[in-house]
Amino acid sequence: MSDAFLAIVNPAAGGGRCGKLAKAALEKLRAAGVGLQVAETTRPGEATQLARLAYARGQRQFIAVGGDGTAYEIMNGLFPEAAAAGKPVLGFLPLGTGNSFLRDFTSDGAEYAREAIIARRRKSIDVFCLKHSGGKLYFINLLSVGFTADVTAAANRLFKGLGELGYLLGVLLCLARLRREAFPLRADGDIEFDRRRCLFLSFNNSRFTGGNMMIAPQACTDDGLIEYVRWGPIGRIGLLRNLSTLFDGTHVLHPLASHGGVRRIEFALEEPVDVMIDGEVLTLKCDSVEVLPGVLDVVV
Repeated sequence: MSDAFLAIVNPAAGGGRCGKLAKAALEKLRAAGVGLQVAETTRPGEATQLARLAYARGQRQFIAVGGDGTAYEIMNGLFPEAAAAGKPVLGFLPLGTGNSFLRDFTSDGAEYAREAIIARRRKSIDVFCLKHSGGKLYFINLLSVGFTADVTAAANRLFKGLGELGYLLGVLLCLARLRREAFPLRADGDIEFDRRRCLFLSFNNSRFTGGNMMIAPQACTDDGLIEYVRWGPIGRIGLLRNLSTLFDGTHVLHPLASHGGVRRIEFALEEPVDVMIDGEVLTLKCDSVEVLPGVLDVVV
């Protein structure tokens, strides 16, 4: 098993920004004595394949060079095998559009991430597993449905490459066509499914999404819990008045909001819905979300 990291580079991340910056960033790591192998992706989903093949060969240390989506793809190449066959290590060079997961640890971005890799600083964290009608997906940031998923879908499809500005434009667009729907679910030992309409539901391992939206201020990456955040059917005027609270985390104090740590979520969806999972928008019929405690080391 090699002590070197496999850096998986998504040159398309950040509207091509990653492709321009990755070589110099990786050379700085090499100059500091970090052993590196490099693989570059050419299409969506390829990072998953590269990570899976490398893990099967005995590779255990990886660096996601891109955004949250790059790390998400790598995660789904490592798991479920890594849950039983040996804990992997994942570092980050955040050169993409969104890097929400790292915001739990720093606001300094790539500079902080590079220093953490050079110093080999590690922290064990939880990984979440989403079971859906087509299989399983693994993630380290969050999964959400409703308004937050709609915003990410709009930002990705219409404003890709604009970074946090694109996310804000997505917020404004979704505010104009505001939808409040029911997503039947129950948490832990609940007997009944909660079928109330809501603005959004979010199931969080870390605090931030969309770069700097603090959707789950109480989330913790290593507590073995899903931080479940629900905001009820607030209207346009109410949401406009409280929009800023989504960025400082005080939205959880609103009378229509609730949150808490749970170990398992079960869904009773009648059909697939749009979900946002670590910055990626997919249409899935979700079955459950559960925690795999401490199965990943991140370099932070």
